[in-house]
Amino acid sequence: MKKQNFFLKLFLIAIFPFFGILTLNAQNFPERPSPPKLVNDFSGILNSDEAKTLEEKLVKFNDSTSTQIAVVTLNDIEGMDKAEYAQRLAEKWGIGQKGKSNGILILIKPTGGKGQKQAYIAVGYGLEPVIPDAIAKRIVENEMIPNFKNNNFYKGIDKATNVLISLAKKEFTAAQYQKKYEKSAWLKYLPFIAIILIFLLLKIVGRAQKNINSRGSSLPFWTTLWLFSGSGGGSGGSGWGGGSSGDSGFGGFGGGSFGGGGAGGSW
Repeated sequence: MKKQNFFLKLFLIAIFPFFGILTLNAQNFPERPSPPKLVNDFSGILNSDEAKTLEEKLVKFNDSTSTQIAVVTLNDIEGMDKAEYAQRLAEKWGIGQKGKSNGILILIKPTGGKGQKQAYIAVGYGLEPVIPDAIAKRIVENEMIPNFKNNNFYKGIDKATNVLISLAKKEFTAAQYQKKYEKSAWLKYLPFIAIILIFLLLKIVGRAQKNINSRGSSLPFWTTLWLFSGSGGGSGGSGWGGGSSGDSGFGGFGGGSFGGGGAGGSW
């Protein structure tokens, strides 16, 4: 009896991985949309105008380059890792062109508690040289998540797709995109720098006013400030710039392949 139990346990251990594979294959992936469309907002985070605007932009890009960027929002990814789910869904739908593998899938799961909401950009074989994993992650972290945290999903998707389009068209390189953010990272500290400078200026002017008063001058504070500014004129400022839609004319996915390229993040 003990020997039979031993062989039974051994048999169960041997076949357990096959049940795992069957379960994985049975995961509930949405079917390829019909009529075909690039923006598939199953979570309902976009209004009709936003979805239509994004769809028109992505269809126009597909028509002019054959590169396909699909957006999919889902409330549930079946307990799978976001990277695996995005890759498998992109393969199932065949995003991109066969032979070129020039497809991109932006997957968004906007539900869950803190740290459980997720976004991922899956990049087809053919686009991995121009959109490497590190840059895909930067796009998620720089363009998408900051806007998603404010529930501005349209802005996050719009900005991310703009960057992806420019990279795919080689309007700028991945290195140039990264350098841009390294240069502008200090701008978030600008308000604090301005406060410190104003505080120091007031302190200097206050001391100067005190010295002038001690010598018998009756110049008012703001006159003193005007004198220390170097002129009485104004100065100009400077700025820094930097399911969903219906039938949109999109002809359908072309059978592109994915091999694990991409990156994501959570919020």
